[in-house]
Amino acid sequence: MSSAAGSVTVERVGAEAATDVHAVVRAAFEARPPMDPPADALAETPATIAKSLGRARGLLVRLGGEPVGTALLDVRTDTVFLRRFGVHPDAQGKGIASVLVEAAVEAVPTHRSLTVLARAEMPQTVDFWLAKGFEQEPGRPPYLQLRLALPPRHVVTDAEQMRDLGRRVGLLLEAGDVLVLSGELGAGKTTFTQGLGDGLGVRPGITSPTFVIARVHPSLSEGPDLVHVDAYRLGGIDELDDLDLDASLDEAVTVVEWGAGVAEGLSTRRLEVTITRALGGDVATGTTGTGDGSLEDHDPRVVEFAWVDEQ
Repeated sequence: MSSAAGSVTVERVGAEAATDVHAVVRAAFEARPPMDPPADALAETPATIAKSLGRARGLLVRLGGEPVGTALLDVRTDTVFLRRFGVHPDAQGKGIASVLVEAAVEAVPTHRSLTVLARAEMPQTVDFWLAKGFEQEPGRPPYLQLRLALPPRHVVTDAEQMRDLGRRVGLLLEAGDVLVLSGELGAGKTTFTQGLGDGLGVRPGITSPTFVIARVHPSLSEGPDLVHVDAYRLGGIDELDDLDLDASLDEAVTVVEWGAGVAEGLSTRRLEVTITRALGGDVATGTTGTGDGSLEDHDPRVVEFAWVDEQ
């Protein structure tokens, strides 16, 4: 993800940006009043930040090219925690924190909420989160916990929007993740997967694997490969097992189209993606679809995500 507003830019970053992210975190947290116990962020090093950033788990705001704001995305099954959220003292009062919050909301389409931890000794910080719509929950002293509910569904109106949604999801995924895609013929499952592959940084050329059943798209960087499976013609979990996907599950991101009722046995933790046609009350649109079921007919689609953890 990359967006810009004037001289302010927001980048989605990984371990390669650890030095810049650490510099912002250090400056932001050192400028806060002394606390007891001290903020955990002050113990961070470029190495620990790099580990947390992984492939693309960070947001970095630049003002005039200089790093001034940052946040780490700590992805859980039920929420995404914003960690090390900070703005350089020289850039405070310029709307950088608000830009970060907006970028974080866009960066986590697969989750139903964002969560932050704030210190009660900093009422202005708590008020900032409350003003952004976060609601206070029972916390873990010395922290207060605040949570923001995110839209449960995403409406896309064309193939490019579907690819962009897939790309944002791909940036969140790590090796070992399993996605189960459901939707009628032409709903946009393969289009979504094309965007997901772009976010993962794998070799392009993703098409429907219907007649091949499964294709492996290798990473073009140090990220995980993408295993793309079409279960439409499979008779059940036994035939899926015959593909020997277990050999690659831990090292790759696995996407199974038509996987509902078939692919659940692949992993106790998976992301279920359901794509349906939007009903009249879902979205206001002036376009008229051709009715042939393809995403290119301009019929809006509703995309819903649900993380499942059976452990």
